[in-house]
Amino acid sequence: MEVKTSLLDNMIGVGDMVLLEPLTEESFIDNLRKRFDHSEIYTYIGSVVISLNPYKSLPIFTADKVEEYRNRNFYELSPHIYALADEAYRSLRDQDKDQCILITGESGAGKTEASKLVMSYVAAVCGKGQEVNKVKEQLLQSNPVLEAFGNAKTVRNDNSSRFGKYMDIEFDFKGDPMGGVISNYLLEKSRVVKQPRGERNFHIFYQLLSGASEDLLKKLKLDRDFSKYNYLSLDSATVNGLDDAANFRTVRNAMQIVGFMEDEVQSVLELVAAVLKLGNIEFKPESRVNGFDESRVKDKNDLKEMCELLGIEQSVLERAFSFRTVEAKMEKVSTTLNVAQAYYARDALAKNLYSRLFSWLVNRINESIKSKTRKKVMGVLDIYGFEIFEDNSFEQFIINYCNEKLQQIFIELTLREEQEEYIREGIEWTNIEYFNNAIICDLIENNQNGILAMLDEECLRPGNVTDETFLEKLNTVCAYHQHFESRRSKNSKFLTDHSLPHNCFRIQHYAGKVLYRVEGFVDKNNDLLYRDLSQAMYKANHSLMKLLFPEGNPAKVNLKRPPTAGFQFKASVGTLMKNLQTKNPNYIRCIKPNDKKAPHIFTESLVCHQVRYLGLMENVRVRRAGYAFRQPYEPCLERYKMLCKQTWPHWKGPAREGVEVLLTELQVSPEEFSYGRSKIFIRNPRTLFFLEEKRRQCLEDLATLIQKIYRGWKCRTHFLLLKKSQVVVAAWYRRYAQQKKYQKIRSSTIVVQSYIRGWKVGVRREYRKFFRANAGKKIYNFTIQRIVQKYFLGLKKTLPSMSPIDKTWPVRPYLFLDNTHKQLQRIFHLWRCKKYRSQFTDEKKSVYEEKLEASQLFKDKKTLYPSSVSQPFKGDYLDINKNPKYQKLSSAVEEKVLLADVVNKINRANGKGAPRVFLLTKSNFVLADQKTGQVKASVPLPDLSSVSVSTQSDGFFALKLKEGSASAAKGDFLLSSDHLIEIITKLHRTGAATTDQIGVDISDEFLVQFKQDKVCVKFVQGTLKNGGTAACKRKNNKLLEVSVPSP
Repeated sequence: MEVKTSLLDNMIGVGDMVLLEPLTEESFIDNLRKRFDHSEIYTYIGSVVISLNPYKSLPIFTADKVEEYRNRNFYELSPHIYALADEAYRSLRDQDKDQCILITGESGAGKTEASKLVMSYVAAVCGKGQEVNKVKEQLLQSNPVLEAFGNAKTVRNDNSSRFGKYMDIEFDFKGDPMGGVISNYLLEKSRVVKQPRGERNFHIFYQLLSGASEDLLKKLKLDRDFSKYNYLSLDSATVNGLDDAANFRTVRNAMQIVGFMEDEVQSVLELVAAVLKLGNIEFKPESRVNGFDESRVKDKNDLKEMCELLGIEQSVLERAFSFRTVEAKMEKVSTTLNVAQAYYARDALAKNLYSRLFSWLVNRINESIKSKTRKKVMGVLDIYGFEIFEDNSFEQFIINYCNEKLQQIFIELTLREEQEEYIREGIEWTNIEYFNNAIICDLIENNQNGILAMLDEECLRPGNVTDETFLEKLNTVCAYHQHFESRRSKNSKFLTDHSLPHNCFRIQHYAGKVLYRVEGFVDKNNDLLYRDLSQAMYKANHSLMKLLFPEGNPAKVNLKRPPTAGFQFKASVGTLMKNLQTKNPNYIRCIKPNDKKAPHIFTESLVCHQVRYLGLMENVRVRRAGYAFRQPYEPCLERYKMLCKQTWPHWKGPAREGVEVLLTELQVSPEEFSYGRSKIFIRNPRTLFFLEEKRRQCLEDLATLIQKIYRGWKCRTHFLLLKKSQVVVAAWYRRYAQQKKYQKIRSSTIVVQSYIRGWKVGVRREYRKFFRANAGKKIYNFTIQRIVQKYFLGLKKTLPSMSPIDKTWPVRPYLFLDNTHKQLQRIFHLWRCKKYRSQFTDEKKSVYEEKLEASQLFKDKKTLYPSSVSQPFKGDYLDINKNPKYQKLSSAVEEKVLLADVVNKINRANGKGAPRVFLLTKSNFVLADQKTGQVKASVPLPDLSSVSVSTQSDGFFALKLKEGSASAAKGDFLLSSDHLIEIITKLHRTGAATTDQIGVDISDEFLVQFKQDKVCVKFVQGTLKNGGTAACKRKNNKLLEVSVPSP
C-alpha cells in the first residue's frame, strides 16, 4: 500500500495557520514559537509562506531537498519556500500564467535570502544546456553585484538591502530561463553621507578598501585605512562573519560573469573612490566686500585627486562649490554659497553620484541579461517591509506608503483568487468583510488633497517654504480625516494629546499608528542638485559622467524643475502595481524573531509587532471567511480511504463519489463541507482535525495488523524451513536405521535359514503327520478373522448419524456376532452423546440441567409439564436492569437476579389475585408492587420449607414457610404464574445450592397457613366461564376452591 505524505503528517504545531483553533493573536504567536523552537521556520497561511529568520544554517536547502519538493503538490510536504517556488514555476511552465513572488518584511527578516532561495530553486529545476546555464549563472550572479552596491550593515541586519528590487525572470515556452529585467526602488542614498550609530555605509566602500590590490588602490588614489574617510563610520567598520576582502573578489568575478567589460569595472570603481574623496572635502568661510561669507575649500589635495579620477578641471568643480547660478527665462543670477550650503551641495553631489551609479549598474545588468524574445515571466519583489521607528521621517513615510499599496493589492488579489476558485468549483461566493485600506492610500496619493500632492505643492510654491508650512497645510486640509492626527489641526480632540509633538503628524496605517516628524520632508522631497554641479559633472572626461548627468548638457538646458522624489516614487509604485496585477501573486512574509541576530531566541513582543503590521491575522481571517481547507478529491480519498469499509482498500468509481461515501459513513455534518467540481471544501478546521485523528487511529490499527501478519509469516517461514530440514534429517536417519536393521535381520535370517534347512532335512518325515492334523484349525481361524475384518469395515461405512436421537443401527450380518453387535451399538451411542455434550457452552449446560431437573420434578406428575418442555427458561422476563420502570427496585436488590416475573398473589378473603413482581436471587425471593416497585416482602430461602402445586394444568403454587422463622409471621404465599414450572425448578435448584433442599409437594389438595388460620386449597375440574383459565373462589373460611379446565 502506498502511503502519500502531507503537511498534516508529523505536524509540529499547525503547519497552516488557516487550520489554527482557536484563532487568536496569542495562539498565532504561540504556534510560530513552537515551530521555531523545532527549527520549523516556514508556516503557511493558505498559499502564503511565513518565513522566520533562523540566524543559523539549516540542512533544509540541499540538492536533495530541491528534488524532494520538485513537481510535488503544494500541501503534499511540510511547509517550505521551495514548495511555493515550485508551485509558481509549474504554473508558469504548464499553464502559461505569469507569476510574481512578493517578499516583504522588515530589515533583518531574511527577504534577500528568501529571494536568493527562490532564484536558486528555479535555476535548479529548470532545463539544462550551455546557453540556459549561462543565463542562469548571470541571473544568480547579479545578486552579489547589487548586494555590494545596495546593501549595508545596520543595527538590525548585517546584510540589509537598502533598496527595493523587482526582478522579472523571462522564460521560453519550455520553461527555460532566457533572461531578466531588474527594477530598483528608492535607494537609501542618504546613507552615503551619514550613517546611524552602529551601522556602516554600503558594502562596496569597505570591500574596495579591504580587497583591492595595492596597485589598484594606487590607481584610485585610495588608502586602505577606513579612518581617513569622513563618509565611513568607524565604530562598525568591521563586521563579524563578513570577509570584505573575499566579498570584493566575489563581486569582481560576478561582474565579469554578468558581462561587465574590464574598463567598465574600472570606471565603476573610480566613481566609488570619487565618492570617498568627495566626503573628505571640507570648507572654510571667506568674507567678501559685500559682507556675505563665501565658502572656500580648505585642503585642495582631496579635491585635486577627485578631479583627476573624474577628469574634471579643478577650478570648475571648486567654483561649483562656491557659487550657485539660478536661471529664469533669459536671466542668470549667480549667488555665493556659505559653508553650510557648500556642505549641502557636496553631500547632494555625493548622494546623486552614487544613486545614479547604482541605477546605471542596474541598467547595465539588464542589458546583459535581458532576453530578446519574451514568452513567460516570473517576477520576484524584494522590498522594505512596514517600518515604525522612534524617529520616522520622509523615507519611512514613502516606504509605508508602498506597503499600504502592496497590502491593498494583496487583499484584492487574495479575494479575487478565492472568488475565482469558488466560481471555478461551482460553489456559491459570499462577500467577505475586511478592512479596505484604500482610504489610507487615498489620503497619501490623492492628486488634489493627498499628502504627497500637498508636499509637491509646497516644494513648488514660491516664497518661504519650510517643513512647518507644509505641516500647517496638512493641518488645514486633512484635519478631519479619520486616519490623520495632528496636534495643531482644527480637530480639537488632539489638542491635549501629549503623545503627539507639535512638529509631527500621525497616520493610522493598516499596521498601526505611525508618528512622522516633518523635519526634512521638504528637502528630501526636493532632492535638489544645483545646476552648476550637474554641468560640472557633465564636463568631466570620465566615460560614465555624461550618462549619469545628462541634465548638465549646456545644449539641452531645461529650466523646468525636475520631478520630486515623492512624485517619482509614486509613479514607480503605480507602474509596479499595474505590473503585479497582470500576474498571479505568490507571497512570502518574512519575520525577524529577535533583535540580537542570534539563533534560538524568540521575542514574542517583536514577532507580535511584525505580525500586526504585516496584516497576517487579517490574511488568515480572509482565507477562513469561506472554507478553511480545500483539497482535490483524488488526494483526499487517497488519504482518508481507510476510514470507510466501502472505500478501503481500493475505490473503483470516481474520486468524488468515493469522498461522498466516506463523509456519509463518518457522519460529518453537511454544513461542514461543500463539493466543488474537482475539490472538497471543508469549512471548519475541527472537521479536518477530526478526520486526521480518525486516520491516525486507523493507521495504528493497520500497522498492528501488518505487524501481526508479518510476524506470522516470518514464524511460519521459519517453521517450514525447520520442518523441511527435519524431514531431510529424519529421512537420512531412517535410511541409516533401516539399513542397519536390514543388515541385522538379514544376518539373523541367514543364520535361521541355515538351521531350518538343516532341521527340515532331519525331521520333515517325522513331523509331516502333525502338519496335516492342524491344517483345518488354522483355516478356520483365518476364515473367522476375515469375516470379523469384513464386519468391521462394513460397519464403518454404514454407521448412523451423530444425532443422539437417531435410533437406527445396521443389521447384524452373522448370528455369532449378536452380542458383539449390541455392545458396539451401546458403546457408539454413549460416545455419540459425549461428543454432543462436549459442544455445549456453560450457559446451555445450565439450561439443560434446569430442564432435566424440571423433568425429574414434574414428568408424569403434573399435567402442565409437557407444554413447558418446548419453552426455554428465560429467567429475567422483565429486563429488570435495563427497564427504567424498575430502576428503583433493581437498586434495592443487591444480588444478581436469577428470575424476574409478574405473578398474581391470591387474596384469601375473595380468592382474587393482585399482580406482584417476583424476584429470585441466590439467597432470597422478593415480592414487590408492580406499579410502584415498592418491596412488599423479602423472604430468605432458608425460611422456605416447601412448595405445593396441583397435578392439574393450572399455574397455582403455595410457598410454605418454616414455622417459627422470622418470615412466617404473615403466613404462607399462594401465588399463580404462567411460568410455574420454571419458577419452582429455579427455587428448587437455588435452595439446594444454598441451604437444605426445598421440598416439592404435588397434590390436588393442600393446606396453606394464612397468619393464624390454615386454609385448604382444593383443585376441581369443570367447565369455566372465563375462556378456560383456572379461577380461584372462596367457599368458606377454611376452603379455597380452584376450578381447572378439564383436559
